[in-house]
Amino acid sequence: MTLVPIMWSVWGFFVVLMLGLKVYSISLTRDEDDHLILDDAFNQMKTEQAAIVARENKIQPIRRTAMWLVIVATIFVAGYYVMDFIKQFN
Repeated sequence: MTLVPIMWSVWGFFVVLMLGLKVYSISLTRDEDDHLILDDAFNQMKTEQAAIVARENKIQPIRRTAMWLVIVATIFVAGYYVMDFIKQFN
């Protein structure tokens, strides 16, 4: 098996992983409110919002890592084709 199918498969896996994490993050924050709760009568809502933020903060490093993996894989793919183009003219 050559390098090209493996390279594109790895790149595709990283892209799907990043997109999946983005969709999961959107589904987590769907119920998040944008306002500040100051009244003690809304303690239940405070704890729900804190739980949403905590879950989002847990997956944030994974999302960042997946984004960097996609960037590195994209640079590798582009570099491979640039090197191939240069080799064709030598």
